[in-house]
Amino acid sequence: MNGALVAVVVVVAVVAILILIAFATGFRVINEYERGVVLRLGRLIDVKGPGPRLIIPFGFDRMVKVDLRVMVHEVPPQDVITSDNVTVRVTAVVFFRVVDARDSYVKVRDYMSTISKTAQTTLRSILGQSTLDELLSRRDKVNAELQTVIDEQTEPWGVKVTAVEVKDVDLPQSMQRAMALQAEAEREKRAKIIRAQGEFQAAQTLADAAQVIGTQPATLQLRYLQTLSEIGADQNTVVVFPVPLDMFEPFFKMKGTATAKNGHKSAPAPTALNEGEPSGMSANGTGADS
Repeated sequence: MNGALVAVVVVVAVVAILILIAFATGFRVINEYERGVVLRLGRLIDVKGPGPRLIIPFGFDRMVKVDLRVMVHEVPPQDVITSDNVTVRVTAVVFFRVVDARDSYVKVRDYMSTISKTAQTTLRSILGQSTLDELLSRRDKVNAELQTVIDEQTEPWGVKVTAVEVKDVDLPQSMQRAMALQAEAEREKRAKIIRAQGEFQAAQTLADAAQVIGTQPATLQLRYLQTLSEIGADQNTVVVFPVPLDMFEPFFKMKGTATAKNGHKSAPAPTALNEGEPSGMSANGTGADS
């Protein structure tokens, strides 16, 4: 009896241990952001949701957890030749997430590495069709095109590419100098245009003011007084007072009249020679004998 009892206790203990081991190896906890892909003897049977899960232990069932959160992958720097034959080094960032855990495990061996390779090749292909100006000024369009192309390739794997961003664009030193010169020339052009527009507006305003002054002569005198007040505000040793020539016109007329009268009195009367008078004169001023 004692031997049989001991045997029963041993069997019960062994069974309990086996149950504990089976429970320990078959019990799984899946987080909310994960999905569990269960394979039984190499065959896909189910995709488990979040919470505590039990699988058949001892190698019959195998569970692989797949993360469904958005992941970020930085594409290594790529040397790209744009359509206008400019060599640039571009770095991009890919945002993606798994939408189908079954396909991401069954249809691709390593979706992380595959997405990286796909992003590199697509980056060189798309940017090679764009010009440097489009890459620098229309980056949103380039990003949208990259996202569309990469997402089409990763869709059969159960992976959704949410965004692609061109992070850095490194230009050669010669191209940077050329772009700096171009930007400086563009700024100078805008400055000259603005200056010319300002001069034109100022000239037009002065022309309008001249028309007003021409219709109202009193405004010109007021302008003179204003100029004197502005000059007198500073400590100047020389004062230049602008006077219109119209004020001196009466004096010019008076001087011209006086000069004409004096010239008329002093001028000798002209004398004409008689027809019979000889043209020659003697040394003493008398006419020669005929």
